[in-house]
Amino acid sequence: MKKAIVAIAGVLVLALAGYALWFDTPRAPQVSYTSIGGQTASTDSLKGKVVLVNFWATSCPGCIQEMPQLKATHERFAPQGYETIAVAMSYDPPHYVQAYVKDKQLPFFVVLDSQGAIAKAFGDVQLTPTSVLIGKDGTVIKRFVGVPDFTELNGLIEKAIGA
Repeated sequence: MKKAIVAIAGVLVLALAGYALWFDTPRAPQVSYTSIGGQTASTDSLKGKVVLVNFWATSCPGCIQEMPQLKATHERFAPQGYETIAVAMSYDPPHYVQAYVKDKQLPFFVVLDSQGAIAKAFGDVQLTPTSVLIGKDGTVIKRFVGVPDFTELNGLIEKAIGA
């Protein structure tokens, strides 16, 4: 009898843990963004859109490598309700960021995280590039550390948009 109770308790613990992992999806943190152009956005204002928050720096080789693909992904999906927010890390000199954005004609929202508050809100991001894909409902779909596999990223975006 005692073994049966222990076995049942074990099954219940595993079932609850599985349920939590399966259904308890993390939500994007509540943050506000101000672009280098002066536009503002927030987690709440972006609900209903699929959003990629990309943490990057002008001194990061992987960030520079991925930027043309981020630009192409943005241009492909923006008409369907997709937004890219590129968050420049606190250590990145603002004039470097502004020069890069102008030179590469980045078509998306670029933010200077001068105090590091946005990086902290997203789990204290330290490594760049780090990207977080957020669904229309504000839940985190996937976190990429390093240059993402763009075939996978684009597939996840298509699925989240409903295309």
